[in-house]
Amino acid sequence: MAIEDVHSRLRELLRSFKADACLVRSRGLVLYEDAAELVVAETAPGGRLHLLTPAAADAWRKMKQAAAADGIAIHVVSAFRSFERQAELISAKLQSGQRIDEVLSVVAPPGCSEHHSGRAVDIGTSCCPALEEIFETTPAFAWLTANARRFGFAMSYGRSNPFGFIYEPWHWCCNAAAE
Repeated sequence: MAIEDVHSRLRELLRSFKADACLVRSRGLVLYEDAAELVVAETAPGGRLHLLTPAAADAWRKMKQAAAADGIAIHVVSAFRSFERQAELISAKLQSGQRIDEVLSVVAPPGCSEHHSGRAVDIGTSCCPALEEIFETTPAFAWLTANARRFGFAMSYGRSNPFGFIYEPWHWCCNAAAE
């Protein structure tokens, strides 16, 4: 899907969610096309395949291996998500009674999620619940903070980030060369 199509579909969805159509521009959100080429970066114990672009998957595997060599266990909680899947996540939260402004502080609007790019991973570790701020107190987070850049990864949504998302110490995006 071309960026123009992403923008058009996003406007349509925002209207259907009764969200401000100026949301993307006012928060400085970037539009992402769904990645064209994806490979399996990791398979979860239950068999779920976590997909990333080839370069991001390679960088993830190298980073995970280096962390393990230092005694740090990390795993993928979430990787590639399509535009459609992002819309489903938002719809489910709205149906559970959450307000759209609350939802869009924890879930990027469809078309605006780094997960669409196939370069973003939500990272977990066995010593804390997934996708919780407490992740920042783990040895895994300390290791990522000190080492992730060597593998092309950076945390995207720090405290008081300009995009209006909650602090996500678990969300890291790969900007490795050859993307």
